[in-house]
Amino acid sequence: MAGELVIPAIVFLMSATSVIYFGTRLAVYGDALASLTGWGRLFVGSILIALATSLPELSTNISAVRLDPPNPELAVGTVLGANMYNMLKLALVALMFGGTRFLQQVTPQQGYIVSLGVLLTGLALLFGSVDVDVSFWQVGLSSWILALLFVAGMWVIYVTKPSDDESKEESTPEGMTLKHTWLMFIFISAAVIVAGFFLAWSSDRIADVTGVASSTLGILAVSLVTSLPELSMAIAAARIGAADMAVAGLYGSNAFNISILFFSDPFYRDGILVAQMEPAHFIAGGVAIVLMLAGFGLIMGRNKLRPSVAAAVLVLMVLACLAAASGATLVARSASA
Repeated sequence: MAGELVIPAIVFLMSATSVIYFGTRLAVYGDALASLTGWGRLFVGSILIALATSLPELSTNISAVRLDPPNPELAVGTVLGANMYNMLKLALVALMFGGTRFLQQVTPQQGYIVSLGVLLTGLALLFGSVDVDVSFWQVGLSSWILALLFVAGMWVIYVTKPSDDESKEESTPEGMTLKHTWLMFIFISAAVIVAGFFLAWSSDRIADVTGVASSTLGILAVSLVTSLPELSMAIAAARIGAADMAVAGLYGSNAFNISILFFSDPFYRDGILVAQMEPAHFIAGGVAIVLMLAGFGLIMGRNKLRPSVAAAVLVLMVLACLAAASGATLVARSASA
């Protein structure tokens, strides 16, 4: 078995490293576009940065369902696991940068993004449990609903974004032009997609050789790697005092991750993708919802909570995520036994 693991393991490490590097560069150029275009950080974080850092999940999902045979459990696990890990990153970054001091920089308008992420994740779990076997143009009705709600939610976020555009206070990145930045953004996006393909292939091979359930691998390994660009983005944003962009990027990524099921569904020919959920997926998705709400509760109560209380809640968020990951592993093992 060890010999069969060598090539998949090497490909996994190389593709994972590439996903992390290119995803981080996407966040850098996305932030530059925010300044060069004059868009606000909150809006850019929830849409452009979220889209940029979620490209690894998109690429991995499409690649996973196009494998022979397809691996829908890996695809769904990657999405829901990434949503859970994004809230782990929110807690870690907040703890790293002062707890309540970090939270006090976040505007209440984040509520629209949080609501969208919670709504889409909750509906995905609902559709996964009831199995709505209706499709249009090879895309499940459930996927259509998720995609349309995502677009509608992004429109609401756009029209309700703060009028005091933060970008007016930012200087244009030195040596960067708008054309050059867009070209680099598109080039690196393509590189992320290629890396995501090899990440899905290697993960599928590792699951096949080791016997690890694909749902577990998607939640524990692939989703952790593909969501690392969000962590890099959040840390970088916090360092420059752009907490709003950091938080919007994490919550926006959660919303976009669910819409990935819509983009992956046409490539999955054995049914409706969202209906392929396993018990481990429900654990990851349910915990992601709880942590999203807990994070927003801290944001709304940031001026009333004692620093020690806020820190304790953030630590509990970290522990809950780690416990959920362990629980999902045990459930997946017992289901495959």
